Amino acid sequence: MIRDDAGRFGRGISFPVRVGPNGRIAWSAGPDNIREAIRVILLTELEERVMLPQFGGGLRRFLFQPNTVSTHRLIQQTIHQALGRWEPRIDVESVEVEADAGDLEAALATVRYRLVATQAADQVTLRVRFTT
Repeated sequence: MIRDDAGRFGRGISFPVRVGPNGRIAWSAGPDNIREAIRVILLTELEERVMLPQFGGGLRRFLFQPNTVSTHRLIQQTIHQALGRWEPRIDVESVEVEADAGDLEAALATVRYRLVATQAADQVTLRVRFTT
């Protein structure tokens, strides 16, 4: 029996939430759903969800930290721990965090991972902001 992407990877409301071409809330499925879930996990602050206070990556806690290599290492560890706990559909292969050459108050975090169901490789990059 061949299963579709939604069956293997899940389906949910798109993130960011948007209206689809049919005028209804857009949904995502398959690898897109996983990429969106990674962003949701990492951008959700701890205790932000009342019924699940330990959910999230809590990357905003680094807002007032310096944009240094040691802060980047802490961000890497945080990302590894959050995705290891909250996203069982992937195996994180690496997390790289480096200063954004075009913005002194930001770093870019690149997460490389494999989908558990298919072993296909993928990656997500997101910007972590700092305030000096």
